[in-house]
Amino acid sequence: MVIRILLSLILIILAPSVMALTQVEASIDKNPVSEGEYFVLNISADDDLNAGALDTSSLLDNFIVGRTSVGRSTQMINFSTTKETRWQVLLSPKYTGKVTIPAFTISGVSSSPITLQVNPAGSQPQEAQNLYIEVSTNVDEAYVGQLINYKVKLYLAVELQRGVLGAPVVQGAQIKQIGEDTDSTEIVNGRRFRVIERNYGIVAGLPGEIIINGATFSGDVLIETQNRGGMFGFNESIPMQTEAERKVIQINSYPPSYQGEWLVSDLVSLREVWPDDKTTFEAGSPITRTISLIAINVDEHSLPELTMPATEGMKIYPEKPLRQTGIRDGQVISQYSLTAAMVPTKPGTYTLPEIKIPWWNIQLKQQEYAILPAKTITVIAGQMADNALLITPQAQSNNSADYWPWLTGLFAALWLITLVLWRKAAGRSHQNQAGDTTITARPTTNMANLAAIVDACDRNNVSDVIGTLQQYFSAILKRKVTLAEISQLSTLLSQAISVLQSGRYSQHTTPVNKKQLIDAIQSYQPNSNKQTDSIIAKLNP
Repeated sequence: MVIRILLSLILIILAPSVMALTQVEASIDKNPVSEGEYFVLNISADDDLNAGALDTSSLLDNFIVGRTSVGRSTQMINFSTTKETRWQVLLSPKYTGKVTIPAFTISGVSSSPITLQVNPAGSQPQEAQNLYIEVSTNVDEAYVGQLINYKVKLYLAVELQRGVLGAPVVQGAQIKQIGEDTDSTEIVNGRRFRVIERNYGIVAGLPGEIIINGATFSGDVLIETQNRGGMFGFNESIPMQTEAERKVIQINSYPPSYQGEWLVSDLVSLREVWPDDKTTFEAGSPITRTISLIAINVDEHSLPELTMPATEGMKIYPEKPLRQTGIRDGQVISQYSLTAAMVPTKPGTYTLPEIKIPWWNIQLKQQEYAILPAKTITVIAGQMADNALLITPQAQSNNSADYWPWLTGLFAALWLITLVLWRKAAGRSHQNQAGDTTITARPTTNMANLAAIVDACDRNNVSDVIGTLQQYFSAILKRKVTLAEISQLSTLLSQAISVLQSGRYSQHTTPVNKKQLIDAIQSYQPNSNKQTDSIIAKLNP
């Protein structure tokens, strides 16, 4: 008797789970639609089925079939179990007019066919849609090597859950993203849209027509839908996909009359940074000079390389050049900067040659030149050159040669003791102010970089001193800096670096002035010095 009761209970529990498929339904999220517009086909079955149970091959004749997603759900109410398998298929009609979505059959159970009205493309205003893309270019025709600014704006009137904004596809041209995405809102015909904007740079290498296949978006959005059988709405995640219209750009060849290395732009200029507009310098003292080539609507890698013109009687030590690109007021601005230390070896009058860069003016359709005029400077005999002769290894006695390592070791030991005492004092100060959330001590990384500078000074290695000095200020300013930029932070730093470079490029061996350098470093206060604006920021085309 007990066994019969148990068997009956098991059958009651298992009976709902072996229920068979009884219903298949198909629906779409909009009707009518426009040609090329994506919409969602929903197919649901009242059973737990395999994802491959639905065959969508019958859609390929009339539709572009996009992403298909599958979901399952199970509900149990009063020992009554209901299951559902749901497919969401992205479709885009190929033809206008009335198009039939055929019935789908699963395990002998079929859905009803759906008649869809497809209107011509563009018949529905974009602002009436929940999601669309607008694209634009700064030109309708361009030259070989000219940068085409391709702007993409994704409009969303629904909440974005996840998605991918795909780049346009172009044959016969290079393409890359410029800058970062921007996120804003716009009111279009009374509707508020979230707008995600992105810029691409396109550079064609050959003349002729290029076809830009539009940028794409594919993702999931949340749409409020009415709960079936209820009075409340809920947010449902549905897939969406859209594609921008394609554009055709005519690419022109080089003008036959052009002379020189090809550079095409709306505006090109040469700028230089010179130490305090001085024209008189001492022999043996380094002069830091920065030359920048700035161009509008040009890719940074299309800018020609600059060289500091050689001048007799002057040694030139260039740093690694810097290329950068940014967007300002809808214009792409690229810059090539070259910094070098120039060391005059003897007194006299020096003329730095003119620098001349040819370029093609897009607006005027003619060749022009960016010119940096010649500059004349006067070099006088300096104290440093005279003093350097007195401290050459040949002039030093054996006693002084033996004495210097001991003195260096003593200074190093005293400096290390000072660092230990300073850290202990800082630790006690931190314990006494445990309730204060403001931290005034320098970060550990900066202390390590400072210790590295001290070590390089003790080893009298000027190259290591310069390298560790750049690491120290790069960590403080949170960006890579050059020696010339460090010199502009304060007068003391400028003087210390000038002495440091003089020793580096001098023909005679001189010890690093550690005290002057460390005092200049510790006197610098980041908040009290306004950083020099970028040359790009100052440019007002």
